[in-house]
Amino acid sequence: MSDDTRSDVYAELAAVGPYGVRPGHALITMVEPHPGHEYAYNRWYEDDHYYAGAMAMPWMYSGRRWVATRDLQLLRAPEKSAVAQPVTAGCYLSTYWITAGRYADHMKWTVAINKRLNRDARVYQDRTHVFTAFQDHEATVYRDGAAGPRDFHALDHPYAGLVLEVIDADSAEQRAELLEWLRSRHLPKRLAGSPAAMVTIFRPTPLPGDRMTYVKQVEGVDTRLTLLWFLEADPRECWEPYFTGLSTEGLGRIELRAPFVPTVPGTDKYVDRLR
Repeated sequence: MSDDTRSDVYAELAAVGPYGVRPGHALITMVEPHPGHEYAYNRWYEDDHYYAGAMAMPWMYSGRRWVATRDLQLLRAPEKSAVAQPVTAGCYLSTYWITAGRYADHMKWTVAINKRLNRDARVYQDRTHVFTAFQDHEATVYRDGAAGPRDFHALDHPYAGLVLEVIDADSAEQRAELLEWLRSRHLPKRLAGSPAAMVTIFRPTPLPGDRMTYVKQVEGVDTRLTLLWFLEADPRECWEPYFTGLSTEGLGRIELRAPFVPTVPGTDKYVDRLR
């Protein structure tokens, strides 16, 4: 292995380009370890991949893993989902923020490093990517206005739970209407007095053609919105009053609404409760 790390190039790169703290982009990936591989998959992700395959990369500045135990999986809706088949698939969710304006730079690095990790047998194969997409940030809606953590704090703040919601519109034009309705009407009303402190809204972007073959191309690039609800309460405690019976007033189809709780980094907590 060469010791040449081209440090002089790093110094040049640091002097140019955007370097704000806003989450201009995200990687949102929901994965199902194959039966019998739950512990091994979790140890690989905790001990290696979370760092080597994510946090060590340029411009990916914040991350958090979430888990859906079996009781949480059974709360998901709708029963027939365009995202997860069956709807209970996808025990783990990983969320990462990427600096605004640095998506292309990050993608060049992530494609290259994942090829290297795969070549070096540091990619766990006994898993299925149920829902994996890089996404562009569209909006954040806050319950408490200027008080409380901002969206760039969201993956570091000790939230008690998260709800992933995926909504599909029929067209790009309808998605624009849906986004405006969510941002200005629906979410402010739903957040008021709720245990959710904020909702971030993203739209998916296509994966590069030279991505790893085990990750399928992103669907719904022109029609889909992905919402992350950050909860100050365990989702089991607030699911019925806040996350059932919701509609989109004909502006889209809710294809997945799935609750998670945060993992405990470095541990196997919850692994024995996935099935």
